[in-house]
Amino acid sequence: MAELVYLNGFLVSRDDARIAVLDYGFLYGFGLFETMRAYGGHVFRLDRHLDRLLRSAERLGIVVKGEVLESAVTETIRANGLSDARTRLTVSIGEGGVVPDPTTCGEPTVLVVAGNYQPFSEEVYRKGFSAVISSIRRNSQSPLSGMKTLNFLESMLARQEARTAGGDEALLLNERGLLTEASMSNVFLVSNGSLRTPGLESGVLPGVTREAVLELAGGLGMDAVECDITMNDLTVADEAFLTNSVMEVMPLTEVDGRQVGDGRLGPVTLKLMAGYGEMVRREVGE
Repeated sequence: MAELVYLNGFLVSRDDARIAVLDYGFLYGFGLFETMRAYGGHVFRLDRHLDRLLRSAERLGIVVKGEVLESAVTETIRANGLSDARTRLTVSIGEGGVVPDPTTCGEPTVLVVAGNYQPFSEEVYRKGFSAVISSIRRNSQSPLSGMKTLNFLESMLARQEARTAGGDEALLLNERGLLTEASMSNVFLVSNGSLRTPGLESGVLPGVTREAVLELAGGLGMDAVECDITMNDLTVADEAFLTNSVMEVMPLTEVDGRQVGDGRLGPVTLKLMAGYGEMVRREVGE
């Protein structure tokens, strides 16, 4: 069966989908996106993903209805007969004039693509990811800070930098030299049994999985703090891990060629990995 995508109210074959050449999402990165994971055909915390996108859309002047986006996501997954799926929702401000002017844009462009997702193997989770410190910096004062916009080039370049160096991920510092996030994930440290993650004021994206892990930690009686984190904090941490909606909780066992802790999956990370899996099963009804 041909893969179907949702585009502006219709399900069409991916090969037949067309976006206007003057779409400001394509021309200027004027738009937003969410990448989500479905379990048994249901997106985990779809409401949180949509809330985040809608808050950013309001800031950017993109007028779109949450119920339309929710329906678009669920219809696309269902139409493709998917169970475990990686789903991306893209919303741009739409087609505008030749001379850059967002006020010339009409209806927003809404695109949803979904495909089967094959999780990383248990071996990868046991080994954990390696990361490098990127030369690219996050700007906590940027108007785009905290939004998941189509201006994703910095993250792509950081990721490419990591891959060139043989790493799985890139960690980014901000203009003050504080740890912020990875190119496509949030970062947590474990020190003396306490959980720490960079605060939102550092310039990080308020990740949906990040939020879920903080909730989970509280429910498990763990101290969890959002705060400034220095490179020294990372160096002396007992454990570290990365989070995003697709890979869930991934141990971070090496940074710039140096082990984090003892370089292995740690007990706190393991406990949170298991707890997150239970949270998903409980909320999606599996």
